[in-house]
Amino acid sequence: MPRLLLESVTKVYDRDVYAAKDISFAVEPEEFTVLVGPSGCGKTTTLRLIAGLEELTSGNIYIDGKCMNDVSPKDRDVAMVFQNYALYPHMSVYDNMAFGLRMRKYPKQKVNERVVETARTLGISSLLERKPRQLSGGQRQRVALGRSIVRNPKLFLFDEPLSNLDAKMRVQMRAELARLHKKIRATIIYVTHDQVEAMTLGQKIIVLKEGEVQQVADPMGLYKKPRNKFVAGFIGSPPMNFVSGSIVKRNRKIVFCSRDFTLELNKSSEKMVEHEVILGIRPTDFSVTRGSCLEIIVDVIEPMGTELYVHGRLGETMFSARVPEDAAPRVGNSFALKIDPARIYFFDEKTEQKIK
Repeated sequence: MPRLLLESVTKVYDRDVYAAKDISFAVEPEEFTVLVGPSGCGKTTTLRLIAGLEELTSGNIYIDGKCMNDVSPKDRDVAMVFQNYALYPHMSVYDNMAFGLRMRKYPKQKVNERVVETARTLGISSLLERKPRQLSGGQRQRVALGRSIVRNPKLFLFDEPLSNLDAKMRVQMRAELARLHKKIRATIIYVTHDQVEAMTLGQKIIVLKEGEVQQVADPMGLYKKPRNKFVAGFIGSPPMNFVSGSIVKRNRKIVFCSRDFTLELNKSSEKMVEHEVILGIRPTDFSVTRGSCLEIIVDVIEPMGTELYVHGRLGETMFSARVPEDAAPRVGNSFALKIDPARIYFFDEKTEQKIK
């Protein structure tokens, strides 16, 4: 399997509108890499640049050491799976999967072998004579995957392929994609706006914002060591709580002061005294045994089986927290959240970069 390398890839529309800005990253052979970010961040544009469906403004794209800048899409040997499946409605499943091979003049026997083998891998052997209109959403997605797999391309490019499926089917298809990747040992670049999808599928995750790379890391690296406030807030569900304030020294104690509360910190925070900061704490990181107490007024409770997500406010500051089922508060009542200072993140107020 080949290695993909992007060097300072930039795509500009209408002078100063950057769809992709100085994007650089590498995808190793057989790696499942995910591009994630909010709508309009440049995920799909980056994917289309790799496929050759968009023309580069500047930068270089290499596949297996060969520069692809001037290579046409059909000669890049990549397969793209689209959000809307793009199946031919008048063709059977078999013919949809065989179409690309037939266009490349593969022998009839080879075409049949590839299609039958791929259908068996995807569990759609019984559907080969059906038309797309006779298939469910999940079955159509498998056919779209199969049409790409039969070609045995150098790279697989997935553009939000699960976004048209219902919640249950998305979970099932995520598991199937992960198993399929291990089975065919493919190099995959996968685009999604769903951070849960990114965390469960990606071996490497590239977080984009406004056409720029914010961080490249493995899933737990992003979750535990976010580089900036954007990454910290985007990765994790529910998102991280953020509170603006300053760190001061009072009576030999290091204290975080916000508009609505104060919080005693560890002495390791002394280097940030007199700094304007943004405090961040994940809903899952509130302690039930140690730390300073904050009294919030509960607005919403979300039962999640053996645990609850509590959403409330302290003054004008909003908090979300995960708590055990047996600690269930009542809506409208006050509820004590304990913050362990060791679990807190700090970001610079101006740059929004994480303070180490």
